[in-house]
Amino acid sequence: MNLKSVINMATNKDKFQTIEAYADFCLKYLEFIKTNLQAVIVSMNENHYRFFQYKEDGTYNITRPINSNLMLSLESFDSNRKQFTNILKDIRSISSKSGKNRKLINDYIYTCQQSIGAALDALPANKSNTARKINGDLFERFIRLIILEVGIDVTDGNIAVPVKINGYEAFKMNYQHDLIIKVDNVTKAIGSVKTSSKDRIDKIFIDKFLYNRLTDTNTPHFAIFLNDVQRKGKEGRYGINATFLPGHFKGYTIKLNPLDGVYYFDIRPNMRTENILKDHIKTFDNFLIQDVWNFVE
Repeated sequence: MNLKSVINMATNKDKFQTIEAYADFCLKYLEFIKTNLQAVIVSMNENHYRFFQYKEDGTYNITRPINSNLMLSLESFDSNRKQFTNILKDIRSISSKSGKNRKLINDYIYTCQQSIGAALDALPANKSNTARKINGDLFERFIRLIILEVGIDVTDGNIAVPVKINGYEAFKMNYQHDLIIKVDNVTKAIGSVKTSSKDRIDKIFIDKFLYNRLTDTNTPHFAIFLNDVQRKGKEGRYGINATFLPGHFKGYTIKLNPLDGVYYFDIRPNMRTENILKDHIKTFDNFLIQDVWNFVE
């Protein structure tokens, strides 16, 4: 398989309709990078991050940061494929809650999604916006498929919120949501799915405030992020920068309203240690094994 074939698969969103389709692509990508990269570059400042550099057919493009502690190898991904499926089918069992299986949930999904993102990084610079849109759309769809697989009713779409003046409905405001979790057609929770919180975190907090104020409800709002790192530096000295804004997060949490869950696959160290952050931010396995069930019960 050549890079052109990999890119063609990654840019065809219609092919990603099932969890198995995401896994199929991931397997092909991991097989491709095993022998077809120009180089694997180690981050200068956080050495567990890697950057893949493509050869001439990819104009020597360098990918986004890849966390080597999370990214599974070809052999590990392939050997754990059935186990991942079994975990999803029996997510509430005691065995699914083991540390090993929790890590597999996060690593497997991270590997699938970063395979797509890294493949799209091979596109020319003038198609970076297209690549970003495809990557974001496919991540949203992937998370919806996973939530559906564990038995939760979830969709995306618009919610029309009536705005009343003096007790009468004056008009409706349409809210577009990535995840709408329902039980018996009643909205139980609303979620946002983004590859990064960069330039997005403010809106998620404000959306919760406005939605609950307009509907006079206390509907839980949560957010799921892939990571919050980006490449920095020049050739020969690449490193990573964090894109998470802890001050904004803390300010909105304290002064506006806290979110009802924030989940990462590649969680930053300060999210585990800093006050306020450590109380509100968790890894994604916590959402799938425990928190989402609290929303629907």
